[in-house]
Amino acid sequence: MSTKDFIEKDYYKVLGVPKDATEAEIKKAYRKLAREFHPDANKGNVKAEERFKEISEANDVLGDPKKRKEYDEARALFGNGGFRPGPGGAGGNFNFDLGDLFGGNAQSGGGFGGGLGDVFGGLFNRGGTTGTGTRTQPRRGQDIESEVTLSFTEAIEGATVPLRMSSQAPCKACSGTGDKNGTPRVCPTCVGTGQVARGSGGGFSLTDPCPDCKGRGLIAEHPCLECKGSGRAKSSRTMQVRIPAGVTDGQRIRLRGKGAPGERGGPAGDLYVAVHVGTHPVFGRKDDNLTVTVPVTFTEAALGGEVRVPTLGGPAVTLKLPPGTPNGRTMRARGKGAVRKDGTRGDLLITVEVSVPKDVSGKARDALEAYREATAGDDPRAELFEAAKGD
Repeated sequence: MSTKDFIEKDYYKVLGVPKDATEAEIKKAYRKLAREFHPDANKGNVKAEERFKEISEANDVLGDPKKRKEYDEARALFGNGGFRPGPGGAGGNFNFDLGDLFGGNAQSGGGFGGGLGDVFGGLFNRGGTTGTGTRTQPRRGQDIESEVTLSFTEAIEGATVPLRMSSQAPCKACSGTGDKNGTPRVCPTCVGTGQVARGSGGGFSLTDPCPDCKGRGLIAEHPCLECKGSGRAKSSRTMQVRIPAGVTDGQRIRLRGKGAPGERGGPAGDLYVAVHVGTHPVFGRKDDNLTVTVPVTFTEAALGGEVRVPTLGGPAVTLKLPPGTPNGRTMRARGKGAVRKDGTRGDLLITVEVSVPKDVSGKARDALEAYREATAGDDPRAELFEAAKGD
């Protein structure tokens, strides 16, 4: 949407509200018209679709207090949309360039100073100015991808690790201008904005990065030999990154503003760190809980007893086995697991594994023989065979 179109359109009329309408009245009018002309309710109706786009465009401006203020000031300056430059000659001698007026040409010498760029800066998302007074857009820095491998314990407890990263940064040789003399010129195609309009129908336009300056808004007359006129060069740096406690294998962590630096005052990109976690010889993990398998003797399982169990990075805990504990039973030690997002800890899940000795001799063998005789009448498989006869 051009600046001229923006001024001449009466958005109040589009929404059917007075110029002193409140925010609530504008919102109510927009919702009513949006329901009436929404494409889902008017399938195949091209006029309704165009009307819906016009309504949405009006609401985008009037529904935003800052944009509405700029819109009102602009229309007041030109007589509420009465901007009609007359032809040359008597009675209409308006010989000036629209580009000078709206682009802020410093050579125009008019009383507008830097043009109307300041009035429309927010609406058209223009950033700072170049040496010619033409506005250019800040550019956000690129996002950076990196990887880190942690030990099992580091993932549970958290760790600070060094990351060496390569990214695009302002070229030091030309101070990011792209010109070896440090004097790039404003791109004539996009007039320094870094963007060009692409018509999409419905009375408004979309923007794409300028193909001539690649979105920079500037063109180097004498390209820098280091960066070939791009203003960007590869930069390597080492950063100490804090990996939070409780991360899991394969997790992707986003660190805002830790990516490549921006251009012309634009914000830095983000850093995305893919985490790989090693295994542990004793402990495993299930969600926020840690797992461990603890061998116990036959007598401990049969008669009950107390068993010491190791924890990750802390003192051992004592597990009380009730008499008749079966093989494979899982018990819980609360608060001995991984760190959760809220700072609390999961549990340690302890699985009992009855250890069967490979060689039995002497008194131990005699005791087991005596036990077998004492329990000769017990058949643990009796219920199994009875159940097998069922059907």
